Amino acid sequence: MKIVYYTNISKPSFLLVHNELHALTFRKPQLNSASAVWMLSNREKRLALGKRLQCSVASRTFASSSVDSSLSKQDTDQVSWKQGRSSSLYTHPSLLEMKNERVMNRGSVYEFLRGIGIVPDELDGLELPVTVEVMRERVDFLHKLGLTIEDINNYPLVLGCSVKKNMIPVLDYLGKLGVRKSTFTEFLRRYPQVLHASVVVDLAPVVKYLQGMDIKPNDIPRVLERYPEVLGFKLEGTMSTSVAYLVGIGVARREIGGVLTRYPEILGMRVGRVIKPFVEYLESLGIPKLAVARLIEKRPHILGFGLEERVKPNVKSLLEFDVRQTSLASVIAQYPEIIGIDLESKLQRQQVFLNSVIGFGPEDFGRVVEKMPQIVSLSNTPVVKHVEFFKECGFSLEQVRKMVVGCPQLLALNLDVMKLSFVYFQTKMEMALDDLVTFPAFFTYSLESTIKPRHKMVATKGLKCSLAWLLNCSDEKFEERMNYDSIDIEEMEMDSSFDMNTLMEPRRDESASDYEEDTDDEYV
Repeated sequence: MKIVYYTNISKPSFLLVHNELHALTFRKPQLNSASAVWMLSNREKRLALGKRLQCSVASRTFASSSVDSSLSKQDTDQVSWKQGRSSSLYTHPSLLEMKNERVMNRGSVYEFLRGIGIVPDELDGLELPVTVEVMRERVDFLHKLGLTIEDINNYPLVLGCSVKKNMIPVLDYLGKLGVRKSTFTEFLRRYPQVLHASVVVDLAPVVKYLQGMDIKPNDIPRVLERYPEVLGFKLEGTMSTSVAYLVGIGVARREIGGVLTRYPEILGMRVGRVIKPFVEYLESLGIPKLAVARLIEKRPHILGFGLEERVKPNVKSLLEFDVRQTSLASVIAQYPEIIGIDLESKLQRQQVFLNSVIGFGPEDFGRVVEKMPQIVSLSNTPVVKHVEFFKECGFSLEQVRKMVVGCPQLLALNLDVMKLSFVYFQTKMEMALDDLVTFPAFFTYSLESTIKPRHKMVATKGLKCSLAWLLNCSDEKFEERMNYDSIDIEEMEMDSSFDMNTLMEPRRDESASDYEEDTDDEYV
């Protein structure tokens, strides 16, 4: 019996026994008939096992007709084994085949997008769905949110966001915060990048920071609706520096929450480029820094007025319409919006109108703007009604002009209240119309709380005084005057100029942290 190794079988190696290969020869023992039968039976079993092993190996490596093949055929068998690998049942596609398949899938997705009007040029390099069906699902979901094809084209990278992994988690988080679903469309139009964000890593820390700025939890959703871009800011960047600067110029720390709630855009403003130049320019006009801080507390949106594009041109327009340089600070302090509106056209239109109704000259108009800058936004209808009222009271047009120049607020007061005050003046006070021409601010005082009580006190003492002496003082000052033996003529003079110091006084009211929109409807 001979033993041989089949060297061309690599995995696994088998030790096969074959009687006909003469590699090693053993001495044959003497066999009896029973032994011969037993050996013959074993020889047949070994031959059958060899054939089975041969077939198994051949199916994986090479083709062979029998286990009796000679060793001279090894080279041919090795070539057959190498060629046979590509026909394996476990064959995987090559990298080239996979790349070509991806190119074909992307081409199909691009064709679908172009078919619905989306330009996919910016999507190269972005991981996209491998099938048109998945891409259609994303587009349909964006449509349900209210976004149009134009919106998607404005930011096509949104198509790289998975509906389940990106869009739904972000929108669910915003909804839980209190952001209204009705605002989602505008929210995503302004800041579609939010769909790429991680709720835990990106969004939640910003919300926590806003709460740390004393913005009430109930106000957070309104802040996000108004300024969704805030969700993309870094906490240690612009947001922290802008708040620190405002506190540094005098904005009360307890007012920061209200300031940011009403105008969260401040969080995105750079101090060196936007906030600081704005504050310093107002200072150069004569408004103290602390007064600027108070203006920001009350009207934080003024920081959004473009300094070069709007503020400086508006100041120039005021000077061109006879507002004096020394009065600019007072004008802005009284009506900060005047430096942020389309002012030149308003000034020109209002000057022409008031000249036609009351007979204003250029200088008259300048004095009126100084005393009541809101006049530039006052509509024509109330002006006409008030002028007609004064004419009905018996005032000449010239007297009306003097009254309005002296107290422009007359054109914005409640007409019904003015009529009651005039009736009391005419029937109880028994004074001439010229007294009203001299002190038109009479109509600005409360009839019940100021005019009637003071007039009765003066009448009881039998004093004769002007309207200015009667009304142009505080209650404490008036009680002091009632102890005088005579009336001081100097105290009868009226100072109607705006006092900047009143703006810098410490605020006594509660913090304006509740969310509210700034409006100027009272002058429309």
